[in-house]
Amino acid sequence: MSLDETRPFLPLRIAVLTLSDTRGPEDDASGDLLAGRVEAAGHLLAARDLMPDDRAALEARLRLWIANPEIDVILTTGGTGLTGRDVAVEAHQAVYEKEIDGFSTVFHMVSFKNIGVSTLQSRACGGVAGGTYLFALPGSPGACRDAWDEILVKQLDSRWRPCNFAKILDRLTEV
Repeated sequence: MSLDETRPFLPLRIAVLTLSDTRGPEDDASGDLLAGRVEAAGHLLAARDLMPDDRAALEARLRLWIANPEIDVILTTGGTGLTGRDVAVEAHQAVYEKEIDGFSTVFHMVSFKNIGVSTLQSRACGGVAGGTYLFALPGSPGACRDAWDEILVKQLDSRWRPCNFAKILDRLTEV
């Protein structure tokens, strides 16, 4: 992949949601990291929040944000592990119209370089619903950094070749 400076940059409206039963706004390192990177890349931080790991509440929030025409992308951080309270993947999959299977695969390839086989404990995933991209990222700042720096910053930038998510955003709801 390469950046094509002749293409126009199309800023996306990105929402960041942290799922945690233990963290608050003052110690939300992963949410801070994602929000900072979203803005540094030239995108708009459309919404930001923190909520407990609760599947029904997360599904409701995702549906609310999907219905909001001012949000193009939703990034959640946390809740992708294997414990009983880790419900982000189930909530995401309940709202997806289409899953982006390759996101998980590429995330694990990137993650493996940094944490080895420990990447097996993550169930990071991506999908599309209502013309909105959704990505469930692990709760660690390192995993969020890997996902953003190695995958999302490129796929959400309309200038990246040969193809990217940003370029087809307006076609997600085609019939």
